[in-house]
Amino acid sequence: MRTQEELAGVTLLGETHTRYPDTYSPQVLETFVNKHPENEYLVTFDCPEFTSLCPKTGQPDFGHIHISYIPRERMVESKSLKLYLFGFRNHGDFHEDCINIIMKDLVRLMDPRYLEVTGRFTPRGGIRILPFANYADAEHEPLKQQRLAAQLAAVIAQ
Repeated sequence: MRTQEELAGVTLLGETHTRYPDTYSPQVLETFVNKHPENEYLVTFDCPEFTSLCPKTGQPDFGHIHISYIPRERMVESKSLKLYLFGFRNHGDFHEDCINIIMKDLVRLMDPRYLEVTGRFTPRGGIRILPFANYADAEHEPLKQQRLAAQLAAVIAQ
């Protein structure tokens, strides 16, 4: 069981009157202490209902976002991540930008060993965009290169 001290930075979880951000809000992200920093394990989030706006037309874009990371000392709290991703709903940026912004914000927040963000956006004008961005500390640089190569191979195989 977690102590109150360990949960001190988790303020959104259990809140009955959730305020959904209507703009990009990285400050909504919260973390908690990883109780198993000696273990290398993977945490994955699946967001099938991601939305953002086209920066030129203002039209809505819909996507499916996967976030996977190997934590170090801090982990992202899932409700805060949900609210953070919801904040992109009125954010005007290209798909590639959104994926890189998410990756950079989460790296800054947690300092993970490894993190990747993949987007599968609904086709617009007959073109599907599948951006992928990843980060690794020096020890996990080979994993970063392997995952990037695997993404390229998957695209080529299609």
